[in-house]
Amino acid sequence: MDIICEHCQGKFKIPDEKIPVGKVVSVPCPKCKNKITVNAAQKTESPAPAAKKGEDVPGDTYDATEKPFDFVEEEGKTALVCEPDPVLKKTIVSTLGNMEYHITDAKDARDAVTNMRYHVYELILVNESFDTSNPDQNGVLSYLERLSMPIRRNIFVAMVTSRFRTLDNMMAFNKSVNMVVNIKNINDLEKILTGGITENDFFYRVYKDTLKKLGEV
Repeated sequence: MDIICEHCQGKFKIPDEKIPVGKVVSVPCPKCKNKITVNAAQKTESPAPAAKKGEDVPGDTYDATEKPFDFVEEEGKTALVCEPDPVLKKTIVSTLGNMEYHITDAKDARDAVTNMRYHVYELILVNESFDTSNPDQNGVLSYLERLSMPIRRNIFVAMVTSRFRTLDNMMAFNKSVNMVVNIKNINDLEKILTGGITENDFFYRVYKDTLKKLGEV
């Protein structure tokens, strides 16, 4: 699907399969960040051919085919799942689907980091043993730990583990995550996440209000 920004006249592409049927979505213009509203009915009848593998995309065209979320539905939430166990992953994905998250299922640590460079997820669930034999050297968690604070504070990170108890705040602090979830409690994931996210949102709302009162934002 070819899109033209009315504000700057920039041209870019969105894969047809990324636009849910019957849904209206918003996409920021890659050039001017103007918000563009798109729906499936706007598909062009003769879209420009996509660049072939190894072929450069024209300079005035933005190709979004390799990016997980260049748009989300209005009020949409996005989540990244980094879970190696297919049984646990099925439960996690089902739970997040019920919570109305748009989900990216990372294949490995490199895939997860690539996705995070393109999109800031509201929620990331990562098993400490994801794509590593040493849970204390998890590539995804290391990447998140290096993020700047303005970006990191907008991401809620839940670490899935078999070593530590659920809601172990000291271990969450030690691992630089928002929450620890033991695999034994994975069936209660929705309740655990909902409580943790609500508490986190409340904390940062108070934090931001305090900064405003101090004139620092």
